[in-house]
Amino acid sequence: MNVDAPIQESHEIFVHIRIIVGMVLGISVARLVTGVTRFLQHPGTEKVYAVHLGWVAFLFLFIIHFWWFEFALSQIRVWTFPLYFLLICYSIVFVMLAAMLFPDQISEYKGFRDYFRQRRKWFYALLLVLLLVDVVDTMTKGQSYYHHVYGWAYPVRQSLLVAGAAGALFVDSERYDAVFVAFALLFQIVWILTLFDVLA
Repeated sequence: MNVDAPIQESHEIFVHIRIIVGMVLGISVARLVTGVTRFLQHPGTEKVYAVHLGWVAFLFLFIIHFWWFEFALSQIRVWTFPLYFLLICYSIVFVMLAAMLFPDQISEYKGFRDYFRQRRKWFYALLLVLLLVDVVDTMTKGQSYYHHVYGWAYPVRQSLLVAGAAGALFVDSERYDAVFVAFALLFQIVWILTLFDVLA
């Protein structure tokens, strides 16, 4: 891509990429919404597990918020395939996490509690990957954007979430899971309301 490409051309490329990434993210949202609807469709057989549902809420907020602040990528004037590939991979991790929370069927398990307890390490490993890729994605928006928008809050938030996800790989405890998801969900809500409630 020519570095001197007009801004209009750069914007058209951004719209093209945004549509493709949006299609991938749409799969994640659809999976979560369909999964939650199962609890309404089959209340007698599909039992809610608070930790599992907490991560569903966290991931849903993360996905829609990710799509909200990715508008900052419109400031990028030169698009490369590695950057495009990064965004696609980032979006795919969301799909994988949504699929981990709501698999096609869980007949081999005794409900969502049993399922999550047995597959939790895979979920937390993918969450860790997502959080690390998020750091790379954030850096692609440029230093000026980072310092203007994030400041000290981002490294603190990201470090705590990464540490929590890494710790979950070694601490097999329902109490740990419950505290971590409550913290992560609260942090995500505060993060949205304090820093990203207005698209800019």
